[in-house]
Amino acid sequence: MGGNQTWITQVTLLGFQVEPTLECFLFGLFSVFYAFTLLGNGVILGIICLDSRLHTPMYFFLSHLAIVDMSYASNNVPKMLANLVNQRTISFVPCIMQTFLYLTFAHIECLILVVMSYDRYVAICHPLHYAVIMSWRVCITLVAASWVFSFLLALVHLVLLLRLPFCGPHKINHFFCEVLSVLKLACADTRLNQVVIFAACVFILVGPLCWVLASYTRILLAILRIQSGEGRRKALSTCSSHLCVVGLFFGSAIVMYMAPQSRHPEEQQKVLSLFYSLFNPMLNPLIYSLRNAEVKGALGRALRKERLS
Repeated sequence: MGGNQTWITQVTLLGFQVEPTLECFLFGLFSVFYAFTLLGNGVILGIICLDSRLHTPMYFFLSHLAIVDMSYASNNVPKMLANLVNQRTISFVPCIMQTFLYLTFAHIECLILVVMSYDRYVAICHPLHYAVIMSWRVCITLVAASWVFSFLLALVHLVLLLRLPFCGPHKINHFFCEVLSVLKLACADTRLNQVVIFAACVFILVGPLCWVLASYTRILLAILRIQSGEGRRKALSTCSSHLCVVGLFFGSAIVMYMAPQSRHPEEQQKVLSLFYSLFNPMLNPLIYSLRNAEVKGALGRALRKERLS
């Protein structure tokens, strides 16, 4: 580290470089999306907590997905909204913390989606042993391990990030402190960071995605053997909801972090970031509520109970 290098104390997030009128429109649109994200995931979480019929492993995992989605969006979207009303600066320490939390929640979401696919695999392929295999002890262990491992992996990225000298430029061409954009502020060799990020993506994205696809191949074969048309429709409905969520999240994240960066200009990277920062957390509760008869039934019972009270 050279003697003329100094740490920056604050950075400017360039955000979406568009016309002021379009910024106002985007602020209103993204505010509505963020409100729906909090409302939708909050409703899902509340229904699962209040309806005893949903106190099953599948909905236990879904409740954690809702918590992660709300946390994920709340970490990224408020700063993006502030950026759209020209509050573009952020102190360096909160910026680094935003990066750390962003990585933590992204990792947790990946692992929770994998755990949910395993739950569906056991439920459909080994229904007679489901209660034993997916006991509450196993469920709590899987969720706790997902949170702890995600925190530790994000901590590795944080330590590697903080070892670098940050001396400029003072601008990040993004709407939040995304890890690849923050690395561009470093005035040192960042190849180790990039290698670790790529290796983590292979481990946390490609590996889990292969596991999910393998699980659903077995699930599809098992569904095709179900004699009851109603049972087949119910199984397909539950699994298709989860596959929609997996496709949206893993697809956008893999394109963002594993495709050659030269193929994705910075403005295109911002659009990709919107998918897993805002759109996915908003769409998850809609997908699960609109395509899941049990969730719709629980919501209907809650609304009827509210009208009668």
